[in-house]
Amino acid sequence: MRQPLVFVPGLLLTDDFWREQVARLSGDAQCIVPSGQYHMDSVVDMARAVLAEAPDRFALCGLSMGGYICHEIMRQAPERVIRLALLDTSARPDSPEQTRTRSGFLQLAKTGRFKGITPQLIPYLLHPDNQQDKALVDRLMAMAEEIGRDGYLQQQTAIMGRPDSRPFLPGYRLPTLVLCGRVDKLTPVEVHEEMAALIPGAELTIIEAAGHLPPMETPDQVAEALRRWLTR
Repeated sequence: MRQPLVFVPGLLLTDDFWREQVARLSGDAQCIVPSGQYHMDSVVDMARAVLAEAPDRFALCGLSMGGYICHEIMRQAPERVIRLALLDTSARPDSPEQTRTRSGFLQLAKTGRFKGITPQLIPYLLHPDNQQDKALVDRLMAMAEEIGRDGYLQQQTAIMGRPDSRPFLPGYRLPTLVLCGRVDKLTPVEVHEEMAALIPGAELTIIEAAGHLPPMETPDQVAEALRRWLTR
């Protein structure tokens, strides 16, 4: 029987973000992408929404904001999580500089200047080799448009209010994969090394030809890493 695998997308990303992974892993797991958390302004409520859509016991995989939600799920219902994959995310809270930057984006969005994911943001999301991939960029922009301005405001508010998860990491007693792209500018390799060092027995995987979004950028390599994790 295939084990349930819950995928949690990041900021301005929808279920389409996990398209390649669902296609590659559906033979190995029962893939589920919750959507009830898209329009909430706290990770506590987001985690509750994901748990409401998840089966009783499941493997859990989150990217970026989805990883912050995973940490909150581990606080709320650790007994329900069989295994954990943290992709291009962090256990740290926002730094003061990050909060100032997010606050500036929020002000722009509130005054009607929300443009979703624009070409100016692509270098922060994708490896240089992938930044001219029109299909990838178009998908990112379409997902951001689907979430919309109000969803963006709520998601950024939730991200800014998240707690420091590092004190909880030594208590994660389950098979854990920590994975990121080598040139991730938003959550760099060092924060993944930190998480992997704090979680007992965690496996650290670095994808060389990826930025912040390896499941889209290098889908075969990520699926291979997730498949190994599913059988640990």
